[in-house]
Amino acid sequence: MKNRVLGLAAALEMGTGLLLLALPAIVVHLLFGVEISGITLALGRFGGICLVALSVACWPGNDSRWPFYGMLTYTVLVMIYLLVVGIGGDAGILLWPAAVVHAILAVLLLLAGHRKGSTTAA
Repeated sequence: MKNRVLGLAAALEMGTGLLLLALPAIVVHLLFGVEISGITLALGRFGGICLVALSVACWPGNDSRWPFYGMLTYTVLVMIYLLVVGIGGDAGILLWPAAVVHAILAVLLLLAGHRKGSTTAA
């Protein structure tokens, strides 16, 4: 029963996260009744990334690699999103260093995941 409820919760949050990534203004308006624009759109999408990664990390089952997959999902999606935002011209002083840090973390996570017997970030 616990795995079914966890699976349902993860699937619902995954859907919400994907909707926030694609249509943050609509989702935020439907949830909170406010209009968003500018930086709040970026924050809405960032929240979507977080929900997607959390859903992956919490996916039910006996596979202990789901937390690793969740962190990898988060790191890669944040890296991609920061690159897209930066290329679009909306870059603060820490945007590019943050994108580089996430790129390095993604490579390190991928290398750690491909080592024989090593499926966690530790």
